[in-house]
Amino acid sequence: MTAPRVRFAPSPTGYLHVGGARTALFNWLYARKTGGTFVLRIEDTDRERSTEAHTRVILEGLAWLGVAWDEGPFFQGAFGDRHRADAERLLTAGAAYRCFCTREELDAQRAAAERTGGGFRYDGRCRRLPAGDITARLAAGVPFTIRLVVPDTELAWDDAVHGRISFQGRDLDDFVILRSDGTAIYNLAVVSDDIAMRITHVIRGDDHVSNTPKQIALYRALGAAEPVFAHVPMILGTDGKKLSKRHGATAVGDYQDLGIVPAAMRNFLALLGWSPGGDREIMPEAELVDAFSLDGIQSKPAVFDTVKLEWMNGQYLSAAPADTLLPAVERQLASLGVASAGRDLRPLIDAVKVRSRTILQLAGQVAVRLEGPRGEPDERATALRRKMGPAFAHNLSVVAEALSAVPAAEWTADVLLERVKAAADAAGLKLGDAMQPVRIALTGSTVSEPVNELLATVGPEASLRRIHAAAAA
Repeated sequence: MTAPRVRFAPSPTGYLHVGGARTALFNWLYARKTGGTFVLRIEDTDRERSTEAHTRVILEGLAWLGVAWDEGPFFQGAFGDRHRADAERLLTAGAAYRCFCTREELDAQRAAAERTGGGFRYDGRCRRLPAGDITARLAAGVPFTIRLVVPDTELAWDDAVHGRISFQGRDLDDFVILRSDGTAIYNLAVVSDDIAMRITHVIRGDDHVSNTPKQIALYRALGAAEPVFAHVPMILGTDGKKLSKRHGATAVGDYQDLGIVPAAMRNFLALLGWSPGGDREIMPEAELVDAFSLDGIQSKPAVFDTVKLEWMNGQYLSAAPADTLLPAVERQLASLGVASAGRDLRPLIDAVKVRSRTILQLAGQVAVRLEGPRGEPDERATALRRKMGPAFAHNLSVVAEALSAVPAAEWTADVLLERVKAAADAAGLKLGDAMQPVRIALTGSTVSEPVNELLATVGPEASLRRIHAAAAA
């Protein structure tokens, strides 16, 4: 059997959104699982909206995600001669015809259909033009498009996701395949390219289901074998509506900027509309490849839950070695204006990574353990301070007095724990009631490593400065 050949064919008219990224990932996983080939084709035939900047962002997004293509990137705009040749071949074979209808004539037909309450469907009048009439119009230079003769037969396929899907040719009009300027319409360009690139499986979003019967008609007219079609479900927001900007970030690059790591994003996207079976959620790349199959793609829409993505990202951060996370943390610290040169950040990363869900959070927690500014207290810290009332500042003062007596040479986690315990006992305080205000004063959060270890990391000068400032606030 021939090894599968799949493709991802984005249009460079916008950024790489999560839906497109998932489609690319599914194609890539299928190619890796089956020993096949993953082709990247940029469909740039929309000259007005396609830009090099969008192409670059798409390529960078795929590279960041770890979805490497085997062939390409090819650019569809370079294949115009082949598209026109295929249209001419169909014309010669009688499977297509020239349409001389003007835009005004088509608009009039459309308006007439609307007045009668019916949907517009081209009536095929140019299919019936006498040969002499066609010759005369061509001699006069009358512009024309080329339309495919859609057969009055069933146009059906066994979809790898949805099962059998059937359309009737009589319900479709003879659609345009070549514009009057000689450029191919989407459906012809796609089929021509897929045939030339020997694509065996077309894995794409189910918004393309309506295009598929037209493309099947083209495959048959061109005498080519039809590929296996697999239309994956759309992605919805948690409100059950189509994912859009109102749900927050929708482009892959946005999630990179928000501190999501590639392995977590890849894992999360793979589980949007596909199930490996069982309750597995954290699946490294090798496991995803081994488990992937078209049978596991679900037919119902998937829900993009940012909270779950951040949870999954936190799992990957917790398991990652500090050396792996170091470059991203250093970049984020630099963007925060926090100096880290000369400091070994790896112990700090190890201390906070298990309590961070994004690189941004991780770097922020590292920053407050350096000389960087402590951020505003989070919601839980603010609520606890409000609940404690005057006791918050009082307890900080008790601890500050004890810590002020600790020499810099003795500023270690063990000594600090001993001194704070003694001060809390002398003041009749529970240790937690003394430690939690210190944690908030140092980090702005109610969660961190043990407070004595935190104090040792931050150091005497910065620790006391932040404690006094929090007590006075």
